[in-house]
Amino acid sequence: MTEALSEPRAGLTGPAGGDLDHRQHLATPSEGIPSEGAMASLPRGLPGLTLEPVTNLRTFRKVPVAKSVRFNQIIVTGPPGSGKSTFIRQLGGWPEEGYVDLSMKGWWRAQALAIRPREIHLGLPFEGSPRGMALFEDHWLDHWRELRLEASRMLMPPPKRNLLSVDWRRRFVFEFLLPTPEQILSDRLTRAQQGTHPVDTRIELDQIRAQVELFSRAALHFHCHGMQVYLRERISHAPARIALPKQLE
Repeated sequence: MTEALSEPRAGLTGPAGGDLDHRQHLATPSEGIPSEGAMASLPRGLPGLTLEPVTNLRTFRKVPVAKSVRFNQIIVTGPPGSGKSTFIRQLGGWPEEGYVDLSMKGWWRAQALAIRPREIHLGLPFEGSPRGMALFEDHWLDHWRELRLEASRMLMPPPKRNLLSVDWRRRFVFEFLLPTPEQILSDRLTRAQQGTHPVDTRIELDQIRAQVELFSRAALHFHCHGMQVYLRERISHAPARIALPKQLE
């Protein structure tokens, strides 16, 4: 039985576990050599990650992606101020944000994931917290120095068991948008002048470094459990993949 997952923002969803393609602005892929901007270097300063470039690329609306990626697989995530909403607008994806709690059993069946491409906030499990927590929540912002990620509580979908079972690990492609903390700081200070995001009232470089590190650890956890994961600093940059081999269950 699918458990209901809460979302901080509303959006059109389909039945839990179902897929609704966002076709209002369906991108037509183009293949070949990516633009000069797409040839940028690998994401820098990501703790604990060894990355390798993706060279076999195509583009959706001038966004370089791995050639194997389908438009309606894309889930964009990352820390506050990393450019997720801009990424989705560029793709022509679903404009409403979603949320999944990675500590909740069956989160991969959440309605928030049924329509793609979409921006998704991840609820990460921390020691002493009964539920996952987004990194813009007041409790995390108040206690980020003391909170410790409890990676063992980040649940992942099982592998495909038989011909009729759903291959949850292949259904989604998680694009982790991870600029350097200094880039995020600059972007958020600029955005704070507009007053559009409450999280921008509390901007600290060390806090941003912690957020980037947590999302780096989440990306590695996803990868080691067989999920499709790509990372990049900017929308125009070519994606990279984690070089460590996957450890399928």
